[in-house]
Amino acid sequence: MPQIPDKLYFKIGEVAALLQLKTHVLRYWETEFTVLKPVKSRSNQRLYRRKDVETALLIKELLYRQGFTIAGARKKLQAEKQLGLPLDDSHSPEKTLAAIRADLMQLRNYLINTPSE
Repeated sequence: MPQIPDKLYFKIGEVAALLQLKTHVLRYWETEFTVLKPVKSRSNQRLYRRKDVETALLIKELLYRQGFTIAGARKKLQAEKQLGLPLDDSHSPEKTLAAIRADLMQLRNYLINTPSE
């Protein structure tokens, strides 16, 4: 499993390189999996959060390694979401809080260092 860099947002090319996929595959997955929803920048560029990258990794695992169909993977993800299970169970509450804190600090530093318009 690839190591996800500690960043707030990832461009689609970065996510594609990390997952070793083409960008059109990620765009297709966005249409098939409602849990994969990157935000869009002012310039309409997709920006994936860490949660989106982890979801994409899980989708890749289900499709490519476990042999699920698109429909089967969609059902599995929806079932886990309805049960309240985390999509990626590798994070403990402590790691999740640490990740949130790191994201907030990165956002704070970005806002401090960005010149006002």
